[in-house]
Amino acid sequence: MKAILSVYDKEGIVDFGRALHDAGFDLVSTGKTHEALSGNGALLVTQVSELTGFPEMLDGRVKTLHPNVYAGILARRELTEHVDQLTEHGIDTIDLVAVNLYPFIDTVSKPGVTIEDALENIDIGGPSMIRAAAKNFGNVIVIVDPSDYEWIGNRLQSGDTSSITLNERKTLARKAFQHVAFYDTAITQYLGGENALSSDELTLGYNKIYDLRYGENPHQKGAIYSTALSSGGIVSAERLYGEELSFTNVLDADAAWTAVSDFSQPAAVVVKHTNPCGFALDSDQPTAYKKAFEGDTVSAYGGIVGFNTQVTEATAQTMKGVLYHIVIAPGYDEGALEILKKRKQVRLLKVTGETGPLSNVEIRKVSGGVLLQTLDSIDEDSSTWDVVTDRKPTQSELDDLAFAWKVSKHIKSNTIVLAKDNAVVGMGAGQPNRVTSVHLALRIAGDKAKGSALASDAFFPFADSIQMAVEGGIDVIAQPGGSVRDDEVITEANRLNVAMVFTGIRHFKH
Repeated sequence: MKAILSVYDKEGIVDFGRALHDAGFDLVSTGKTHEALSGNGALLVTQVSELTGFPEMLDGRVKTLHPNVYAGILARRELTEHVDQLTEHGIDTIDLVAVNLYPFIDTVSKPGVTIEDALENIDIGGPSMIRAAAKNFGNVIVIVDPSDYEWIGNRLQSGDTSSITLNERKTLARKAFQHVAFYDTAITQYLGGENALSSDELTLGYNKIYDLRYGENPHQKGAIYSTALSSGGIVSAERLYGEELSFTNVLDADAAWTAVSDFSQPAAVVVKHTNPCGFALDSDQPTAYKKAFEGDTVSAYGGIVGFNTQVTEATAQTMKGVLYHIVIAPGYDEGALEILKKRKQVRLLKVTGETGPLSNVEIRKVSGGVLLQTLDSIDEDSSTWDVVTDRKPTQSELDDLAFAWKVSKHIKSNTIVLAKDNAVVGMGAGQPNRVTSVHLALRIAGDKAKGSALASDAFFPFADSIQMAVEGGIDVIAQPGGSVRDDEVITEANRLNVAMVFTGIRHFKH
């Protein structure tokens, strides 16, 4: 029996090599793996160059790419003609292949990495051996995961490779092909950058981070995965305190983090069922939180709070008395942690910004495939908006409109946001018609609606929403425009002395 061991990650390889040697395997290895196995006379290991009859070439780029390796791996033992050809050419069968690959992902994740460094860490021989062994899994045991060394080594102590069942070999082969596919996907993403939508073919590689407490409901299972080159975002959030997360916990936390990350000013958001129900900007963080909470004090209960600045002790004090399931922020003062960790039901998440390929692409599963689109991220200047009514908004009104408009893209359509002084005072979300969203926003805002600015994520198809807004005390509105009834809506706004601007941009969120 013969085994080839060629691994970049040397964890456990010496013990595994010893187990194989004791089971009667002849060991063949390459480069650094050979050094690790044979160091201090530990094990008798044949260099792969002795097997192939050729030295390693081109700085190690060519060492295993040879018929003496691949014929030994790919030969089907049950086919007489295969066995005869091996005998004719003096080639031994190879019964086990243990390989893991150059650290491409680790390399390209480092700051300042060059394209030359990246290319040097693209493994060629390793994936080829893995694929060959996995293709012939009925005859060859293929191992890519060091966590499999121990059980395989123990099973093979009988000296009989049939102790690894066909189903187990099939599982190892699936794992091997997945390992190579993930590796190739990382390379594709690195070379393709952000251009996922320009390709006729798309491969997506995901690496499991951990199992979730449950899925969207307790009877559903769930897990969270990171993309191949992810280095931040909610999937990399550090849980500093609290229970494990569920599927909806992650969705809500991501919605909170995405929303506050869209603002350069210090921001606080309260999220419920992925919708910001309270949102505010203020240089004083406790004030920002208080204004966000007051946006909808009823919905805030049991919600998620997000900040784009480090949580202070004063903010943690201000949050007392309200049940929150998650607080998410880029960091926490020690005093804030001490206060917040006294809450039994809260989870505290520390998260960094998202970087890497595909970070500007949204992927949504649909039956039979996926939808891709670039993120709703566009630089907008409120001074360029088209004022379409006789009454012009004041500068303070325009500032309120700009804030409400930016918040609206983080709320499910149909969206209406009411805001004043950099704080949301009411919102309506996810309704089949826009007038119902206006009604909900006004009901939530109550008396605070008067004098606030209204932003609508898409155009008003009828004048009824304008009329309802004015009845609630609104007299300044931002909407994209573009309806066939724009003239009717503008006429009604002028009749009611409303200042209205057309942004020319729509912010649907489904």
